[in-house]
Amino acid sequence: MSSGDVDRSDPVSRAWVDRAVAIVEADARRSADTHLLVYPLPPEWGVELYLKDESTHPTGSLKHRLARSLFLYGLCSGQITEGSTVVEASSGSTAVSEAYFARMLGLPFVTVMPASTSPEKVELIEFHGGRCHFVDRAPDIYEEARRLAAECGGHFLDQFTNAERATDWRGNNNIAESVFSQLALEQHPLPEWVVVGAGTGGTSATIGRYLRYRRLPTRLAVVDPEGSSFFPGWRDQDPSTATGRSSRIEGIGRPRVEPSFVPTIVDRMICVPDAASLAAMRELERVTGRRAGGSTGTNLWGAFQLVAEMVAAGRSGSVVTLLCDGGERYAHTYYSDEWVAEQRLDLAPHAATLARFAATGEWAPT
Repeated sequence: MSSGDVDRSDPVSRAWVDRAVAIVEADARRSADTHLLVYPLPPEWGVELYLKDESTHPTGSLKHRLARSLFLYGLCSGQITEGSTVVEASSGSTAVSEAYFARMLGLPFVTVMPASTSPEKVELIEFHGGRCHFVDRAPDIYEEARRLAAECGGHFLDQFTNAERATDWRGNNNIAESVFSQLALEQHPLPEWVVVGAGTGGTSATIGRYLRYRRLPTRLAVVDPEGSSFFPGWRDQDPSTATGRSSRIEGIGRPRVEPSFVPTIVDRMICVPDAASLAAMRELERVTGRRAGGSTGTNLWGAFQLVAEMVAAGRSGSVVTLLCDGGERYAHTYYSDEWVAEQRLDLAPHAATLARFAATGEWAPT
């Protein structure tokens, strides 16, 4: 080899990566696609509402898809190797799923999260072999995760930067392709709206790009909880917007506009009060018997509003949104009347809005 030729290939390391990628891909093949459920609406409205039930993933949430993509991205980029400590900044569900994949690959996993994260999620992360590192201020999770990764020579997955680039938005059984495949035999196979929340921005980026790539007429609505930076940043076309507030609705809403959020593919944004999110989450349980988390309530609040607008305009069609995770993770928070009272959240006016919508199809939030 000449002095101008450098060879850093390592057959042993490459063989480990090959095995790791195969293990992650095998998990995807073992996991049947998630179900698309019908939310019961009066048939005379002429509108169907569908819920993509992401709680049926092996780790119980939409974030299973993201975690798989982030691990494949890190492995195939040469950033995750045998023995790497994997570090994340997460409010909960992403870390649960990442801990699952880290244990599958025999890698140590540490997540940096706000101290306010629900105890159920902490228990799930630790169940999958992960370690939780807490900070008092939510905005501090990014730099603390970078510091820990640098300190141990590990890899920072950085979901908030890499979510939109790690997922193949053209297809490959991503969530968008899955939804449209499942709708193919429905009365209205091309929904008027797909409604999702923004946490990293990765899901909205995947769906929005897919809609344009497939030249579909469906529009993308993003719902955002109160106090989050995404809505004002999109409204004002200012990606530097930062409220500095952590969201009470775990999994969505951020104190800053995250790098993975792609505002140019969002057709509409709806800001949802936290109390409305919880009221809609509880309405789902009342109507269907299914318990879901607060982010599903945020999605439903936005979806109900769009359904009501279609009914008022006399338009038939369909709307799709996501059931992001199961409600068992929030037994001591969102489903606790004591916790709701401590947070000074009044669900009653929003429950009244939902009751009127269910009875009449009208949308008149108080």
